[in-house]
Amino acid sequence: MISGIINTFANCFKIPELKSRIIFTVLVLGVCRLAAIIPLPGLDGAALADYFAKNAAKSGGGLLGMYSMFTGGALERCALGSLGIMPYISATIIIQLLTAVIPQLSKLAREEGGRTKIVQYGRYLTVILCVGQGFVMALGWQDPQSIFKDFAGELVLVGPAWWYLLQTTVLLTASTMLLMWLGEQITERGIGNGVSLIITIGILARLPVAMRGTWFMFTPEAGDHQKNIFHAIALVLLLCSVVAGVIAVTQAQRKIPVQYAQRAVGRKVYSGGSSFMPLRVNYAGVMPIIFAQAILMFPQKIFETLGGRLNLQFLRDIGSAMHYGGFFYMACEALMILFFSYFWVATQFNELQISDDLKKYGGYIPGIRPGKETSEFLHNTMSRITLAGAIFLAGIAVVPMVLYQSLDVPLEVASFFGGTSILITVGVVLDTMRQMESHLLMRHYDGFLKKGRIRGRF
Repeated sequence: MISGIINTFANCFKIPELKSRIIFTVLVLGVCRLAAIIPLPGLDGAALADYFAKNAAKSGGGLLGMYSMFTGGALERCALGSLGIMPYISATIIIQLLTAVIPQLSKLAREEGGRTKIVQYGRYLTVILCVGQGFVMALGWQDPQSIFKDFAGELVLVGPAWWYLLQTTVLLTASTMLLMWLGEQITERGIGNGVSLIITIGILARLPVAMRGTWFMFTPEAGDHQKNIFHAIALVLLLCSVVAGVIAVTQAQRKIPVQYAQRAVGRKVYSGGSSFMPLRVNYAGVMPIIFAQAILMFPQKIFETLGGRLNLQFLRDIGSAMHYGGFFYMACEALMILFFSYFWVATQFNELQISDDLKKYGGYIPGIRPGKETSEFLHNTMSRITLAGAIFLAGIAVVPMVLYQSLDVPLEVASFFGGTSILITVGVVLDTMRQMESHLLMRHYDGFLKKGRIRGRF
């Protein structure tokens, strides 16, 4: 099996077009990694990186930890790419949600050239989000004790303050826009989805840190936290199980049979046929986990701040109960993942439009009347399979926290056993391999699911 995969990758470089696309993608991703390494002028990135390394358990959870993971550690180094590609992702999500609820945008999306305008609106919104988030991030670096209470020292090394804020905001905005453009270039001229690959390469950049943390777990320096061979076997089995489960659920779909009746359009007669409508089990992808983790970051800070200023112990107790990895935090995150899974399906899956399109083109689901009954059938079916996908997402999301809290696994190691990192990485790898396989099959090469031998010439 391994030799077959190696042969298949070797076949990829025998196709000139695919070879150039792969090389272009690798080079552009290398440029993206430079943005996560080059420090911003006037900031002591080494001091913040040292703080993150020594306080991974405190700084690794919540929104800051998720942002740092998506940027490949750029946030920890005060690098140019500290904002990463996330403002563009956020702008795209906001535009998608607005398109589903605002009739004018929904109508524009169905018009010729409308999608191009909506993409342009997303870019404008990205600039606005970059300016706002970049300014807030610059303020946070200016007063690091407001975010990291036990941080000693200063990060800003230059003055005056207004020039530092302006310079940092502009550089962060320009870097994110550059990453967005590079991602679009990968999608157009490379292989795979460019934006997703940029996020994935940032996640994989943390792999050496996780491997070092894993090795430290089995060395005498770990002291009372040292693990034995049985822990290693359990971790390997858990990782394999999680990856296999993510692949299975990512690929899983409910196939709804669709029958098309014979119809006449003008003088042409189109014969009927049968097909199927695939309904994905994990329709929302990783979005529910991102929404839940981002929202749960704020209540803890709000309750702790209010409890301290108003001297109310019960507010401080609520904030303490919502700390990352606690039972109450995990329960809230699981419930919010369930909610956002259905919310995403409700805004993105339009069963009424699908039913109308089927009726328009002479299609129907066997045993179901066209029109209202078809839309109700699709709604009920999607609700049932979404529940299964949402429960799986909730289970994957709590795996790192259970490992960290209950089994005393370092957070930088536990984060690779579930949550957003494993879902994004597996999904992007599957999508990229699918695109590469389509190029191979068009030129009579075996894909990744076969032995990898050459069956013909191109």
